Amino acid sequence: MDISSKAAGPAGALSNFHAHPFVFDGVECAGAEGPIQSFKFDDPEVQREICKLSGREAKARGRERNEAWKSVQRLWWQGQEYDRHSQAYQDLLDRLFDALLENADFQATLLSSGDEELTHSIGSSDPRETVLTEQEFCSRLMKLRLGLVPR
Repeated sequence: MDISSKAAGPAGALSNFHAHPFVFDGVECAGAEGPIQSFKFDDPEVQREICKLSGREAKARGRERNEAWKSVQRLWWQGQEYDRHSQAYQDLLDRLFDALLENADFQATLLSSGDEELTHSIGSSDPRETVLTEQEFCSRLMKLRLGLVPR
């Protein structure tokens, strides 16, 4: 299943652009794209504003910081700086997706994807160029889905 905001059904609803409200580290988020884009900013107040955005609006807001974060390979969350290539950053992404899973609609959509392999063909595979690679995104979704399936 190739995840894309333009796709119908679960493939579209699993996109970071889809609005699935949740709370991440005490910050209200309209969907996953807000916090992902907010990681490009070092100011916690700006991050909180971006987290309230969803989809293309969040993506557009983050675009202004693409060159800045890429040049230093650093990202931020609530006053803490992260090396883009560190385990600490991977842990931050885990916490983000764990928080997103608290949204019941997102959880149901994830379960409805069955046992399909999840892909994101429009996503980048180069961590120097993106805050969330295709592998980072899809592997987390499949891991979370596996945890939801009754054994």
